Amino acid sequence: MIKAGVPVYNPVWHDPYGLIAKLLYGCGLRLSECVTLRVQDVNFDNAVVTIHDGKGKKDRTVPLPQTILPELRKHMDLVADLHQKDLSAGYHGTFLPGSLEKKDKNAPKELVWQWFFPAKTLTLIPETGEHRRYHLHHHTHVQKAIKGAVQRAEIPKRASCHTFRHSFASHLLQANYDIRTIQELLGHSDVRTTMIYTHTIQSQTIKAAKSPLDF
Repeated sequence: MIKAGVPVYNPVWHDPYGLIAKLLYGCGLRLSECVTLRVQDVNFDNAVVTIHDGKGKKDRTVPLPQTILPELRKHMDLVADLHQKDLSAGYHGTFLPGSLEKKDKNAPKELVWQWFFPAKTLTLIPETGEHRRYHLHHHTHVQKAIKGAVQRAEIPKRASCHTFRHSFASHLLQANYDIRTIQELLGHSDVRTTMIYTHTIQSQTIKAAKSPLDF
């Protein structure tokens, strides 16, 4: 049994929803993929982000937008600072997948395994008395924040977190990117899923028909 929202340590923390939205659109990520990123998944040296075990059960690498690298680095500094304060407070680490923790008892406390978008509060596990940190809860916090931003912007059309991913694919298609490239970036196992975008989006780089007399 896990009890959520225990304010064992509640630092001055910024709301990273704007940065999450930029990653959703800039990298074409699913919301669940974005909030479950680990520190080690964001590679600043090569400016790429690695998504592990996506919907198609395949890992993929996507370029990071150069325009948000400074913001990502600043956020990373905050995550590292939070991690150090957690360690000083005696917390037991993050949640790890599968049997990884059994193989390496120290892994939950290593910075590389921390969530890139950590929850604001620690989670208490009553059975063990351990305090661990989970990732930001996407179904409540992020979706609510995006919905509020859409309403404040008075956007007349329906928009959600998935709209950013849809726009990522549509705009790449409009820029005349190869459909197979878009498929790989989105993590679609079947290109037919990606082809759905071709029915609604027409490339804007294709030249319109014109008489050679007018060349």
